[in-house]
Amino acid sequence: MSDEAHSSRPGAAGEPSNRPIEPGELGGYERARKALEEARAAARAAGKSVGRGRASPVRRTPRGAQTRKRWSGSGPDARDPQPFGRLVGGLAKDRGWQEKIGEGTLFGMWDNIVGADIAAHAKPIELRDNVLHVQAESTAWATQLRYVQSQILAKIAAAVGDGVVKSLRISGPKGPSWRKGERHVRGRGPRDTYG
Repeated sequence: MSDEAHSSRPGAAGEPSNRPIEPGELGGYERARKALEEARAAARAAGKSVGRGRASPVRRTPRGAQTRKRWSGSGPDARDPQPFGRLVGGLAKDRGWQEKIGEGTLFGMWDNIVGADIAAHAKPIELRDNVLHVQAESTAWATQLRYVQSQILAKIAAAVGDGVVKSLRISGPKGPSWRKGERHVRGRGPRDTYG
């Protein structure tokens, strides 16, 4: 814009205008400045501080009555960096992921939770409705695991938390299959072969 255009507008070069300004005469920038000036004048009339970014004057507190320390001190503080595990644990609790994380921990760290001896002879199959299905490599190991079932549950609860596994269902190895090949036809069913 030229200097003549600036000087022809009312209020240019700091000169106050006495006549009312038509909305079409002002550009976007001038409208915003005028609205700001009106807001500042209204704030001054209400007795508020203008230009400091606050709605009211700053209140000073006596020197001895400070409400907040400016340093953290030697103890832990909420502003201190938090361990990552605690943050992830809080996130999992808030979002309801604890059961899935417990299940993953149980299957991933099975040998550390129950011990190398039991883990060598039994493996977890699935966790459904807080019941852990465990398959032993032999019927003898399945019987032995049933005897120490309460100890295994205590170890699992200590590792992944209470309530993730409430009971164990221990089974031996699956019986042999008499089916041969990929395709088969269902037979006649059970029949009396002894007589």
